[in-house]
Amino acid sequence: MADFQSSQLSLSIGLRDDATFANFFPGDNDWLLQAIHAQLSGQGEVFQYIYGSEDSGKSHLLQAACHLADEKNLSSVYLPLDELALLSPDLLEGLENLDLVCIDDLHLIAGRSKWETAVFHLFNRLRDSGRCLIISADVPPAQLGIKLPDLSSRLAWGVTLSLQKLSDEQKNEALKLRARERGLELADDVARYILHRGPRTLRELFGMLEQLDHASLMAKRKLTIPFVRETLKW
Repeated sequence: MADFQSSQLSLSIGLRDDATFANFFPGDNDWLLQAIHAQLSGQGEVFQYIYGSEDSGKSHLLQAACHLADEKNLSSVYLPLDELALLSPDLLEGLENLDLVCIDDLHLIAGRSKWETAVFHLFNRLRDSGRCLIISADVPPAQLGIKLPDLSSRLAWGVTLSLQKLSDEQKNEALKLRARERGLELADDVARYILHRGPRTLRELFGMLEQLDHASLMAKRKLTIPFVRETLKW
């Protein structure tokens, strides 16, 4: 969890405990993870812009970066704009004192002049202080619809990284990885059954896995296809 003071309010943004690099299945995104590790080791670009579709794992990666910063004794904050965009952009004041700032879903403030101006000034303050910034959005910078020309030009700095969605085979491996992280034994045939019958998004699949984990603990049973079918009423 990261705590910080702004000029008008104090926020406490919680990181999901499971949003780490250890349980992020990279698929075709190994190089992107390497770029973030290099950034926080002082060997990569201090500004990184990550874009991808809603279910590509952007929020997971930004929170994982904050967890990694904590491991390195670096200060950080995770700012999910789906929660914060309705608040005053004054909350960005003072964040240049942190080692890492992660702004998630920048597209949600595109066209909002006060927010665009606040992000622009934060960008400049972070650059001047040599601190790291990671921004995520659903499209590349040129397609964001940012109205402030100065901010639009700033977003073209640094490195722009495209986060690739997982294939069905990779989702299968991601599901098994998440199960292992929870201490669950998930056989390949059971994972494929869940993927075939269950929802398509990773968020929903992982939520279903949490439900199955709880049910297996209560029933003291392993995850088998009959148990999954019984628990999820398929």
